[in-house]
Amino acid sequence: MNKWEELDKKYIWHPFTQMKGWLENPQLVIDHGDGVKLYDTDGKEYLDAISSLWVNIHGHRRREINDAIIAELNKVEHSTLLGLINEPSAELAEKLVEVTPSGLDKVFYSDDGSTAVEAAIKIAFQYWNYAGHPEKKDFINLGDSYHGDTVGAVSVGNVEVFHKAYKPLLFSTHRVSCPSYFHTKMDVHSEQEFLDCLLRELEEYLMENADHTAAMIIEPLCQCAAGMLMQPKGYIKGVRKLTKKYNVLLIVDEVAVGFGRTGMMFACNHEDVLPDMMCLSKGISAGYLPLGATLVTKEIFDAFLGEPTEYKTFFHGHSYTGNNLACAAGLASLKIFKDENVIAGLPPKIEVIRRHFARMNEMDFVGDARQCGMLGGIELMLDKAKKQTFDPGLQMAGGICQNARKYGLIIRNIGDVIVFMPPLASTTEEIDEMLCRLEKSMAEIFAQVRSRNIKEFSDPCAF
Repeated sequence: MNKWEELDKKYIWHPFTQMKGWLENPQLVIDHGDGVKLYDTDGKEYLDAISSLWVNIHGHRRREINDAIIAELNKVEHSTLLGLINEPSAELAEKLVEVTPSGLDKVFYSDDGSTAVEAAIKIAFQYWNYAGHPEKKDFINLGDSYHGDTVGAVSVGNVEVFHKAYKPLLFSTHRVSCPSYFHTKMDVHSEQEFLDCLLRELEEYLMENADHTAAMIIEPLCQCAAGMLMQPKGYIKGVRKLTKKYNVLLIVDEVAVGFGRTGMMFACNHEDVLPDMMCLSKGISAGYLPLGATLVTKEIFDAFLGEPTEYKTFFHGHSYTGNNLACAAGLASLKIFKDENVIAGLPPKIEVIRRHFARMNEMDFVGDARQCGMLGGIELMLDKAKKQTFDPGLQMAGGICQNARKYGLIIRNIGDVIVFMPPLASTTEEIDEMLCRLEKSMAEIFAQVRSRNIKEFSDPCAF
């Protein structure tokens, strides 16, 4: 155990980690990164197949972003947006309005995805008060939804293992069915029939309850932290149509799926959806620095305008709101998107993932390898025909991820779903190599299952 691991185990409490297992097992200490690779303190190289938890876009130590941060650092490290303006936050706001769906005209900065969602929830609640409908204060969310870890964000989420401990702290919401075609237990025979069932359920609720509903929040196309659960085509467009019809705000959480992850700049672009609010983080700064943003329509923004004595101010904010260095990184990232035509270059990379996932779907213990652009999940099952899952105590997916490290691959799981989300900057060759290494680890562990040599593969890093 080196010095850094000793210090870590002595002082640090890690997120989403059972610390007993963490303290009992040897851990990997990252020393530096380069492109899509990370290196440990022993000099061993690893391919970063999860973009350092879904945040890295253009690779580690990207020169253009480094230079932008250094240039801003040589001017000032941070200046508050409470009563002042700074150049990078103003310019980044302009660029965000340009690249997001037309009609999202105002940007409220925060620190991360959870706080971007928290702001959206409070804005929705306060908006209806100012619009003369204080009775509209309830929220609709999706089954198995995850939108962050602050109390408001947890309230509109319902991943049981993450959220059950905090239920006494939360406000109640109405949950509609999780729109994952693979996971449905409805007696339907086509994706269109399934889509119709989902939208009918939502409309039936709105018909009776829209008059007291403030907003619906969704992760469009893919519910990532729920286990990479995919939505049928047409779902987000259908949800937008119904929320418009019944005068309910639509909040889209693009924290994980935004900035090219789904193959387009934003997931909403796939179905030409204009939400009332969009929450962004993770890739917004290319994974360099914490930054969140909540974009809203001018109609929502204008409802908060008034005289000081009316107290219509949005009473919410963060010390590091619009941080100069984070916004400088965001500007540099968007410039790379434009200069290198990043989105147009994704189809060949997406195709490599598709081919590997098709092969994985033929493996004995893969129930479903599913993909949406540059992100995907491989769900493990003991018996895919019967949809029989592995005993959670075996930690099969965690064991595969841990085993993959000996092949120079860093990847993570959510339960028995292995999450694959490489940096957009990965080449087709690098993506192919990442998935080949993953398949090697999978084949090795599956061989042990077939030989009944099943043991507990403990990964204390697993969600």
